[in-house]
Amino acid sequence: MTPSLPSSPSLPELPRETKLVVGLIGGAEFVNHTYLVLFPPILGLLAVEFDVSLGMLGLAMGVQGFTNAVFQLPFGYLSDSYDRRFVLALSMGLSTASVFVVALAPTFEVLLVGQALLGIGIAGHHPVHFPLLADASPEHLRARAFSVRGFLGSLGFAAPPVVVTAAVAVPGLTWRHAIGAIGLFGAVYTLLTLITFFRYVDGETTTPAPSASGAGRPLGERLREELRAVVAAPAILALALLALVSSLASWSVTSYAVVLLQDGYGLGLDVANLSLTGLFVAGAVTILLGGYLSDRFSPGPVIVASYLSVALFVGLLASFVLSPVLAVAAVVLVGALRSLAGPARSKLADLLSARADLGRNFAIVSVGTMAGSAVAPPMVGGLIEYADLRVAFAVVAAASVLATAVALAIVRSYGNGRGLGVGAAPGDD
Repeated sequence: MTPSLPSSPSLPELPRETKLVVGLIGGAEFVNHTYLVLFPPILGLLAVEFDVSLGMLGLAMGVQGFTNAVFQLPFGYLSDSYDRRFVLALSMGLSTASVFVVALAPTFEVLLVGQALLGIGIAGHHPVHFPLLADASPEHLRARAFSVRGFLGSLGFAAPPVVVTAAVAVPGLTWRHAIGAIGLFGAVYTLLTLITFFRYVDGETTTPAPSASGAGRPLGERLREELRAVVAAPAILALALLALVSSLASWSVTSYAVVLLQDGYGLGLDVANLSLTGLFVAGAVTILLGGYLSDRFSPGPVIVASYLSVALFVGLLASFVLSPVLAVAAVVLVGALRSLAGPARSKLADLLSARADLGRNFAIVSVGTMAGSAVAPPMVGGLIEYADLRVAFAVVAAASVLATAVALAIVRSYGNGRGLGVGAAPGDD
């Protein structure tokens, strides 16, 4: 008779430290996402106060995206080389300080500096969050740990519009007070998080694998080694490509869903904005479902099903065969279906990584995500302006089809997560 293997702990039986790390990192992602969308609710107010065009404000948002992408790999190196509590402190501290630079900016030039610094600080979140979650949680529950972070991050996107609307409705308060309040909340949370990490989280959980340390070697040698490691990780580069294409489609929908529902389906601004809110709320819920499905089955099929479903519903929206009511439902469904893939893709990246390169690998994938988010708004905006909504959203649907094809290629080449162990070599399935 074959002896039974000891079972892994269920969700309620997880150690207190695991729950603590997952909760703290989820809260940090909530704060991170409030910082990411500071500008959209106040674009009109900024244009008037600084006497600049919306195009220049778009440039300011692009500066944040650029520095965010550029500093992903440096933060990945820090996350793989030093105690991740210090890396988390650097990232959260710099991003929070930058929010106050934005809130107090006397000129547009200072506003640009604040956005650039904000992008650098935010860049540290993915390279340090995912390794901390991976090291603190058992493999069979890891996607759910990722999904808790994603759920709270999605709620963070919804916070700035509410705070700004409430602040400017009070006589004597302006957008600066709203942004300052967001920064103050972030500062308090940062302080509490760091105190808790240093007092209650074991250093073994926050310290990277010894082989990742580059101490004692010249900087040039370490940089060359990092570059060689990036080139030698085709599975992770493939996931970065997948992140780029899927992010392009996802950010296109997020950026122009209101325009589509207003100009394409004749809905009012209030209904269109409510539909966008529904998109984010539905996505927050299905992130948790995506984590469960990825742990229960495997991440590959979840990713493929997610992107294929998004392609279908975006294609229906682009065809304009739907009634306005069904168009609203389709927009909300796109938000729900696209979020299923997030935890699955993160778990697949984790499974295709050795423990010593987690920070770098998640940074590489995040570069793809940030590149897609930087390209999507100007590309689709140009298509809407010079062609029409039908063409623009047909291109978005095509991008989702391309993401499905890339996901299928990754599953075929590197496995779908079933049978891949932590640190498994790519190709083992």
